[in-house]
Amino acid sequence: SLMMDVLRIIANVVIMGVLVFSACKPVDVPEDPQGLEGFPVTVMTYNIYGARPAFGKPPANLPEIAAVINRYKPDFVALQEVDVFTRRSGKDVNQADSLAKLTGMSYFFAKAIDKDGGSYGDAVLSRHEIIESTAFKMGVNVMLGGEMRSVAMVKVNINNKPLYFASTHLDHLSDETNRIHQANELKSIVESVDGNLILGGDFNATPGSQTISVIKEYLTLGCKNCSPTYPSNNPARTIDYLMYKPLNNFIIQNYMVIDEPYASDHCPVISIIRVK
Repeated sequence: SLMMDVLRIIANVVIMGVLVFSACKPVDVPEDPQGLEGFPVTVMTYNIYGARPAFGKPPANLPEIAAVINRYKPDFVALQEVDVFTRRSGKDVNQADSLAKLTGMSYFFAKAIDKDGGSYGDAVLSRHEIIESTAFKMGVNVMLGGEMRSVAMVKVNINNKPLYFASTHLDHLSDETNRIHQANELKSIVESVDGNLILGGDFNATPGSQTISVIKEYLTLGCKNCSPTYPSNNPARTIDYLMYKPLNNFIIQNYMVIDEPYASDHCPVISIIRVK
């Protein structure tokens, strides 16, 4: 009988051990410990540098860019520096179309300027059916010169609710005049959208710049202490962001800069944003 008691105790200990072990096993289903409201949307912004790897690799490696995107399976990607039928990236290559095929997503391209026998601008990749798409142009100060810029914007329905997603790329000159000009033009574009909007882009402007202070008047940055995004092999400056409006309709679940030093000269930024 003493032996039976010992065996019973051992059996109970083993059962308890199994229960504890089961409770500690990682679960595949993502948990929502904060009980956040709304539905999650995973978004990325990525300046792909015409898909020309920045550091010692052959040019226009679209599969490498696609592999970065496929690793994270975002619902939307804002792409900048996209080449369409240019000599430098291939007269038969539409980079937005190619990346859409390589990631199994839909796309919309907005041309900013003519470039090298083709077009150059911004694009959006979407895992959801695009029901509306619009291209906008943003100008430059005539005295300063520089490149016209574009905004690629799409509208989708998720959970029977409309959501707008857009990509843009502001002027790159060291003088901030064009960026401030474009930030003001972007304001009227953003304010023309009646609904939930997420915008990703390369703003060529650091968080403390006048350009970003103008933008913060009408969009909310997804990051508070924004990590550096450029150059990708040794990030020192924060110039790529994800933003949204209106403020009260979104919750940032997480936001991070991806350590990817080779595919482009910019690091991609990814965020899970909950739409209320």
